[in-house]
Amino acid sequence: MAHRDGDGWVQCQCGGKHWGLHGAAGILLMRDRTILLQHRAPWVHNGDTWGIPGGARDSHETVIEAALREAVEETGIDPDLVSIHRTHHDDHGDWRYDTVIATASPLLIPHEMNDESQELRWVEWKDVDSMHLHPSFAKTWPAVRVILERDF
Repeated sequence: MAHRDGDGWVQCQCGGKHWGLHGAAGILLMRDRTILLQHRAPWVHNGDTWGIPGGARDSHETVIEAALREAVEETGIDPDLVSIHRTHHDDHGDWRYDTVIATASPLLIPHEMNDESQELRWVEWKDVDSMHLHPSFAKTWPAVRVILERDF
Protein backbone atom coordinates (compact mmCIF):
# COMPACT_ATOMS: atom_id res chain seq x y z
CA MET A 1 0.00 0.00 0.00
CA ALA A 2 1.27 3.46 -0.87
CA HIS A 3 2.09 5.98 1.85
CA ARG A 4 -1.01 7.79 3.14
CA ASP A 5 -0.06 11.40 3.88
CA GLY A 6 -3.28 13.27 3.13
CA ASP A 7 -5.24 12.66 6.33
CA GLY A 8 -5.65 15.80 8.39
CA TRP A 9 -7.62 19.02 8.72
CA VAL A 10 -6.96 22.26 6.86
CA GLN A 11 -8.16 25.58 8.23
CA CYS A 12 -9.17 27.14 4.92
CA GLN A 13 -9.03 30.81 3.96
CA CYS A 14 -12.79 30.48 3.24
CA GLY A 15 -13.28 30.22 7.01
CA GLY A 16 -14.15 26.52 6.92
CA LYS A 17 -12.28 23.50 8.16
CA HIS A 18 -11.76 20.81 5.50
CA TRP A 19 -10.52 17.23 5.55
CA GLY A 20 -7.50 16.53 3.35
CA LEU A 21 -4.05 18.11 3.72
CA HIS A 22 -3.61 18.01 -0.08
CA GLY A 23 -7.26 18.59 -0.89
CA ALA A 24 -9.90 15.95 -1.37
CA ALA A 25 -11.65 14.14 -4.19
CA GLY A 26 -14.81 12.17 -4.70
CA ILE A 27 -16.48 10.30 -7.49
CA LEU A 28 -19.95 11.03 -8.79
CA LEU A 29 -20.99 7.77 -10.42
CA MET A 30 -24.01 7.99 -12.69
CA ARG A 31 -26.12 5.45 -14.50
CA ASP A 32 -29.52 5.96 -16.19
CA ARG A 33 -30.05 9.47 -14.72
CA THR A 34 -29.25 8.24 -11.23
CA ILE A 35 -26.17 8.86 -9.11
CA LEU A 36 -24.67 6.72 -6.39
CA LEU A 37 -25.01 8.38 -3.01
CA GLN A 38 -23.50 7.30 0.28
CA HIS A 39 -25.37 7.80 3.56
CA ARG A 40 -22.57 8.73 5.93
CA ALA A 41 -22.41 7.15 9.37
CA PRO A 42 -23.47 9.40 12.26
CA TRP A 43 -19.99 9.37 13.85
CA VAL A 44 -18.05 10.80 10.85
CA HIS A 45 -17.60 14.53 10.14
CA ASN A 46 -20.94 15.86 8.82
CA GLY A 47 -22.42 12.45 9.64
CA ASP A 48 -25.93 11.28 8.85
CA THR A 49 -25.85 13.13 5.53
CA TRP A 50 -25.80 11.96 1.92
CA GLY A 51 -22.89 12.59 -0.41
CA ILE A 52 -20.60 10.93 -2.89
CA PRO A 53 -17.80 8.52 -1.98
CA GLY A 54 -14.60 10.46 -1.45
CA GLY A 55 -11.96 11.67 0.92
CA ALA A 56 -8.50 13.08 1.44
CA ARG A 57 -6.07 13.10 -1.46
CA ASP A 58 -2.51 11.94 -0.82
CA SER A 59 0.40 14.01 -2.15
CA HIS A 60 1.43 11.38 -4.71
CA GLU A 61 -2.08 10.87 -6.15
CA THR A 62 -3.82 12.48 -9.05
CA VAL A 63 -7.38 13.62 -8.45
CA ILE A 64 -8.72 10.61 -10.36
CA GLU A 65 -6.50 8.16 -8.46
CA ALA A 66 -7.68 9.58 -5.13
CA ALA A 67 -11.36 9.51 -6.09
CA LEU A 68 -11.16 5.93 -7.36
CA ARG A 69 -9.17 4.75 -4.31
CA GLU A 70 -11.73 6.28 -1.94
CA ALA A 71 -14.62 4.76 -3.90
CA VAL A 72 -13.01 1.31 -3.79
CA GLU A 73 -12.40 1.64 -0.03
CA GLU A 74 -15.92 2.90 0.71
CA THR A 75 -18.05 1.01 -1.82
CA GLY A 76 -16.01 -1.94 -3.07
CA ILE A 77 -16.54 -1.03 -6.71
CA ASP A 78 -14.44 -2.41 -9.53
CA PRO A 79 -12.72 0.63 -11.09
CA ASP A 80 -12.53 -1.22 -14.42
CA LEU A 81 -16.34 -0.77 -14.63
CA VAL A 82 -16.05 3.04 -14.38
CA SER A 83 -15.61 5.46 -17.30
CA ILE A 84 -14.23 8.87 -16.29
CA HIS A 85 -15.67 11.87 -18.16
CA ARG A 86 -14.50 15.06 -16.50
CA THR A 87 -13.73 16.76 -13.21
CA HIS A 88 -15.44 19.67 -11.47
CA HIS A 89 -13.16 21.76 -9.22
CA ASP A 90 -14.34 23.57 -6.09
CA ASP A 91 -11.18 25.62 -5.55
CA HIS A 92 -10.81 27.63 -2.35
CA GLY A 93 -7.30 28.87 -3.12
CA ASP A 94 -5.51 26.97 -0.37
CA TRP A 95 -7.75 23.87 -0.48
CA ARG A 96 -9.74 22.16 -3.23
CA TYR A 97 -12.37 19.45 -3.65
CA ASP A 98 -12.49 17.71 -7.01
CA THR A 99 -15.62 15.89 -8.11
CA VAL A 100 -14.76 13.26 -10.70
CA ILE A 101 -17.80 12.71 -12.93
CA ALA A 102 -18.01 9.18 -14.28
CA THR A 103 -20.45 6.61 -15.62
CA ALA A 104 -20.86 3.18 -14.11
CA SER A 105 -21.27 0.01 -16.13
CA PRO A 106 -24.54 -1.87 -15.54
CA LEU A 107 -22.31 -4.61 -14.07
CA LEU A 108 -20.99 -2.31 -11.31
CA ILE A 109 -22.41 -3.32 -7.92
CA PRO A 110 -21.48 -1.10 -4.97
CA HIS A 111 -21.60 -2.38 -1.40
CA GLU A 112 -20.70 -0.88 1.96
CA MET A 113 -17.07 -1.67 2.71
CA ASN A 114 -16.42 0.11 5.99
CA ASP A 115 -18.19 1.68 8.93
CA GLU A 116 -18.16 5.16 7.35
CA SER A 117 -21.33 4.25 5.42
CA GLN A 118 -24.84 3.42 6.58
CA GLU A 119 -26.19 2.85 3.10
CA LEU A 120 -25.42 3.20 -0.59
CA ARG A 121 -28.25 4.08 -2.95
CA TRP A 122 -28.79 4.96 -6.62
CA VAL A 123 -30.82 8.19 -6.52
CA GLU A 124 -32.55 9.87 -9.46
CA TRP A 125 -31.06 13.30 -10.24
CA LYS A 126 -34.43 14.96 -9.64
CA ASP A 127 -34.61 13.54 -6.09
CA VAL A 128 -31.14 14.54 -4.88
CA ASP A 129 -32.21 18.01 -3.68
CA SER A 130 -34.82 16.51 -1.35
CA MET A 131 -32.22 14.52 0.61
CA HIS A 132 -30.25 15.67 3.67
CA LEU A 133 -26.99 16.35 1.82
CA HIS A 134 -23.45 16.68 3.12
CA PRO A 135 -22.90 20.48 3.25
CA SER A 136 -20.02 20.48 0.77
CA PHE A 137 -21.87 18.24 -1.67
CA ALA A 138 -24.98 20.42 -1.32
CA LYS A 139 -22.87 23.44 -2.30
CA THR A 140 -21.35 21.69 -5.34
CA TRP A 141 -24.41 19.73 -6.54
CA PRO A 142 -26.14 22.58 -8.45
CA ALA A 143 -23.04 23.19 -10.62
CA VAL A 144 -22.44 19.47 -11.12
CA ARG A 145 -26.09 18.91 -12.02
CA VAL A 146 -25.82 21.58 -14.74
CA ILE A 147 -22.87 19.64 -16.20
CA LEU A 148 -24.83 16.37 -16.07
CA GLU A 149 -27.91 17.86 -17.70
CA ARG A 150 -25.85 19.57 -20.40
CA ASP A 151 -23.47 16.70 -21.23
CA PHE A 152 -25.49 13.56 -20.49
